[in-house]
Amino acid sequence: AFGIASGVTPEAGLVTAIVAGFLISALGGSRVQIGGPAGAFVGLVALVAARYGIANLFICTMAAGVIMFVMGALRLGSLIRFIPQPVTMGFTCGIAITIMTTQIRPFLGLQLASEPAEFFAKILALFRTVGSADWRTIALGLASVGVIELWPRKWSRRLPGSILAVVGGTMAVSLLGWSGVETIGSRFNGIPQGLPRPSLPDFDWRTLNNLIGPAFAIAMLGSIESLLSAVVADGLIDDRHDSNQELMAQGLANFIVPIF
Repeated sequence: AFGIASGVTPEAGLVTAIVAGFLISALGGSRVQIGGPAGAFVGLVALVAARYGIANLFICTMAAGVIMFVMGALRLGSLIRFIPQPVTMGFTCGIAITIMTTQIRPFLGLQLASEPAEFFAKILALFRTVGSADWRTIALGLASVGVIELWPRKWSRRLPGSILAVVGGTMAVSLLGWSGVETIGSRFNGIPQGLPRPSLPDFDWRTLNNLIGPAFAIAMLGSIESLLSAVVADGLIDDRHDSNQELMAQGLANFIVPIF
């Protein structure tokens, strides 16, 4: 889901979850945290991918991994804790708005060939195509939100409502023959059945200067979100994480994942 929302393929999200999840959980500085909130990166990753292309996004991610690893090696992780909470809250709220706007097109089933990455251009493009909304897609989206919100409150918390929404929505589209509803198969031609072959992404030296800013943004966002989440987890389990070790693990994962 985060892969799709970020403007890449579903398999990119799956591989990232598997590879980065293993590396960070094995090498990280927190006993209970695998990684920081992935949703915070949706807007930034989508913007970089739209502006510079997928290959340069991978290079940017690898550069951000190097920056994070160096920050951890230089023992700068403890300094991130001193970032004022209003700054973090304001930044997070901005991210929430960005993520929400990326879900308008698929939620309404709008026919938009190319969705702009910038906020105001995106809103204008969505408004112009609102007439192409599909009632079946909207009904499926509303039903999914209802299941996700009401299931744990009314029935059971052991089975996540999101799992029920995915399974139920898939069955509904298949049984009712709603060919107009966009699916993973219709949009991405399914998901590859084999493991990816590791390879270095294509690199263009001419765009290196343009990637320095986004690389630092990804590194700082990843560092802030991960370490602040680790602080919250410390309070829940009465423990203290190793900020510098966490940064080095996050950096290593960000460097290795684009190779897959």
